Amino acid sequence: MSPTRTVQLQANGVDYAAETETRTTLADFLRRQCGLTGTHLGCEHGVCGTCTVLVDGAAVRSCLMLAVQAGGCEVATIEGLVDASDPGNPVLGPIQQAFADAMSFQCGFCTPGIVMSTVAWLAQRPADAEEPSDAEIREFLSGTLCRCTGYTSIVEGIRLAAQRSSGGP
Repeated sequence: MSPTRTVQLQANGVDYAAETETRTTLADFLRRQCGLTGTHLGCEHGVCGTCTVLVDGAAVRSCLMLAVQAGGCEVATIEGLVDASDPGNPVLGPIQQAFADAMSFQCGFCTPGIVMSTVAWLAQRPADAEEPSDAEIREFLSGTLCRCTGYTSIVEGIRLAAQRSSGGP
């Protein structure tokens, strides 16, 4: 049996503390101990990007990070982007809404990781940056894998999210 340790972190503004094996990945901790199942596991080798979450604002592959490494950190998952102040009528975050408006998904399995990567990418872009080109968006997307689409709708969703985050239509 692997040694255990108590991991304390904040996920989507909620404090969590749980005893877990030291070899537990952040992805498994979020899913099992925190009940945040929106973080999906794809390849479990850090290649596909499906498990991407934000740790202290930086996009990380949660399948490659141990839960103990995230101790004391603020973690953001796809669930944290939804405004759930009215439980009967949750409202998508602006990037999620842009993806929905552009139909930027097919099966949706990779979508949480791509959305969280997009959140981090758009946050690091200068506020006065020009709209990203298709080439720039595709370069950014090169770190993620989607097996269902041809990426065209995903590029459109990211472009729409970028427009909206800069005050565009």
